[in-house]
Amino acid sequence: MIIKTLLDLGVELKLEMLQTADYVVSDRVAVELKKVPDFVDSLVDGRLMPQIKALKQNYYRPVLILEGNEDIYSIRNIHPNAIRGMLATIAISFAVPILYTKNEEDTAALLLAIAKREQEEGPREFSLHGDRKPLTLAEQQEYIVSALPNIGPSLAKELLKQLKTVKNVINSTNDELQKIEGVGEKISMRIKEVVDGEYKKD
Repeated sequence: MIIKTLLDLGVELKLEMLQTADYVVSDRVAVELKKVPDFVDSLVDGRLMPQIKALKQNYYRPVLILEGNEDIYSIRNIHPNAIRGMLATIAISFAVPILYTKNEEDTAALLLAIAKREQEEGPREFSLHGDRKPLTLAEQQEYIVSALPNIGPSLAKELLKQLKTVKNVINSTNDELQKIEGVGEKISMRIKEVVDGEYKKD
């Protein structure tokens, strides 16, 4: 298991539920990890492209790691050019580097190497939200709202579309939030807990 291997290597970990990415290595680098079969499956069922888009939107330097020794072109009955096209799209169109590892131990070692490389320029704080700064007002509004608990980029847009302003989102009641498609009771309660809770630094 990658987490156990990282702990054995002396890495200090913080476990959090992430909307995008599997590992946040620094305030600007996040890693999406796909085992080779899952990469192909996610390409077939349409999960892959939204994941890459969200990764690119939320982090300044996203990275994709493909783990495994399997032949990526023979796992499913897919034409090799479709897989090559997706790899090219990720690397060229989205400028997301694709790194390859053999197994979990290799992946853990690579994550550690990336983290060490990030620290060479000075200590970096870890930001679950990333530090990719949007340019337009709408992107900034989406950026702020998407930082709320269990609210990703798509749901942030829906909240702003329905409630019009960031202030309205923040000031909304539980009932008002739950009227938005995709926001249930648990999500609305978590949002209100973060918005209304008194700040107490541990």
